Amino acid sequence: MKEVCSITAEALARTSGEIKEGVTTEYLDSFAERLIRERKAVPVFIGYRGYRHATCISVNEEVVHGIPSRRVIQAGDIVSLDVGAKLSGYCGDTAATFPVGKVVKKTLKLVRAGEQALQAGIKQARAGNHLGDISSAIQKIAEKNGFSVVRDLYGHGVGVDLHEDPLIPNYGRPGEGPELKPGMTLAIEPMLNIGGWKIKTLDDGWTVITEDRSLSCHFEHTVLITDGDPEILTAI
Repeated sequence: MKEVCSITAEALARTSGEIKEGVTTEYLDSFAERLIRERKAVPVFIGYRGYRHATCISVNEEVVHGIPSRRVIQAGDIVSLDVGAKLSGYCGDTAATFPVGKVVKKTLKLVRAGEQALQAGIKQARAGNHLGDISSAIQKIAEKNGFSVVRDLYGHGVGVDLHEDPLIPNYGRPGEGPELKPGMTLAIEPMLNIGGWKIKTLDDGWTVITEDRSLSCHFEHTVLITDGDPEILTAI
């Protein structure tokens, strides 16, 4: 898990450096795929339920699962990059949202709140706590900043498979849900919207957007529950 998560994190970090005005999302996807394969891992998204790309790249009102294409990134966009890899039978999963050029203050606040919500959730990922502690911490940061959390998509367990139990909502109450135990590996992934929390899926069957077309951000780390502090396996 540590090895594949390191590869996944490196692919996200290096590909994010290519996010700039004038590049296409399919270029970013091919860049990330090459990095993953150079490390002898495989892009785990390819073939998942028929998906054909190494990454999901979601822009502005797209929450998650944006399909790489000839779309050209513009100044003022926010771009969410979601990367997954598999090596020796184990998966890593990570995501982050990046502003392109100068963005308005509220957009920057959204992105910063997403980062803070992820860290708050991770802080609660301790043995003896419950899933609801993670969920509640994410929700509190989002709503404190005036944003909503997507309620119809979740974080998840990750390991031999990309998506495993348990599901991790980004809202909830402290103390509820399964107890966290050492050895669990969780993909914690807050999704915050400037507007309402409702979403819908486009006709391509993949791209999820905010129902009100407000901007959305997405952050994700694969995290190991230990006897002590949580370990972020996809940290750089």
